[in-house]
Amino acid sequence: MARQVAPAGLHAVLARLDRAELAACRRFNSIVAGSGLRLTFRIASRLGDGILWYTLIACLALFFGDEGQAVALQCAVAGVSGLLIYRKLKRILVRERPFITHSSIVCVGRPLDRFSFPSGHTLHAVSFTLVAGSAVPALLFLLIPLTLLIAASRVVLGLHYPSDVLAGGVLGATIGLTVLAWLPI
Repeated sequence: MARQVAPAGLHAVLARLDRAELAACRRFNSIVAGSGLRLTFRIASRLGDGILWYTLIACLALFFGDEGQAVALQCAVAGVSGLLIYRKLKRILVRERPFITHSSIVCVGRPLDRFSFPSGHTLHAVSFTLVAGSAVPALLFLLIPLTLLIAASRVVLGLHYPSDVLAGGVLGATIGLTVLAWLPI
């Protein structure tokens, strides 16, 4: 991933934000220390790598007829859009992950890339939940808890700051709602 240089003022803002969020990162990260919850959060994070979303898209297309295929297309558009947006932001903002910046944060998961802002896992979880849930509301009983677990796992595992997750959620909601508006079923 080619790095671009963000304005110095932006780096200063991110450094202050890092320091402000450090206590929350430590607190969330300590949840998994020596806990049975570690596996739950690692599984949630791993599902958010794409496995869950690819499976959802395939199931929608295969088992829900023409409407399912349309929703699968919406999800695919949301997924590609999200990927392009968060990768661009990561190249520009180059915010290091908490476990890289702060030795007191233990990395319990496997990062897909070096930088943390915004959380791509959260972005995709929110956008896919909005798109799929709008067509098949029964899925929301499964997708909402999974989305929340995926988002929390990113901070708990030491991979993201809370603001990375919040920004990912806002971007994901924006993408999901935009796709629903531009590609109605």
